[in-house]
Amino acid sequence: MSIKHSEDVPKEPVKAGKGTQRQVLIGPDEAPNFALRRFIMDPGGGIPNHTNTVEHEQYVLRGRAKIGIGEEIVEVKTGDVVYIPARTPHWYEVQGEEPFEFLCVVPNLPDQVELLDKKE
Repeated sequence: MSIKHSEDVPKEPVKAGKGTQRQVLIGPDEAPNFALRRFIMDPGGGIPNHTNTVEHEQYVLRGRAKIGIGEEIVEVKTGDVVYIPARTPHWYEVQGEEPFEFLCVVPNLPDQVELLDKKE
């Protein structure tokens, strides 16, 4: 069992992102099957087009963003739920003047990230 406050978990910059930080709220050392991560993107921030070898399940905590998932572009907001299949190109652009924040659950499996040259 593990209980902690999210403000006690260190934030680390997402190197490929712009104005983006990540917290690993529950990692593989605490849970055998899934990791729970929190992403915080400043206004004007985002993450470039990339793929992961693992799927993503996401819940938007606050703000708005445009997300490219495969060939589809969607706008998401507080309360929206997003599923991104493994190996699917995806990117994020914060919309508006409020930070964009979401929880992201991924399986505890090896994950290879590949940056793509352009939005697909």
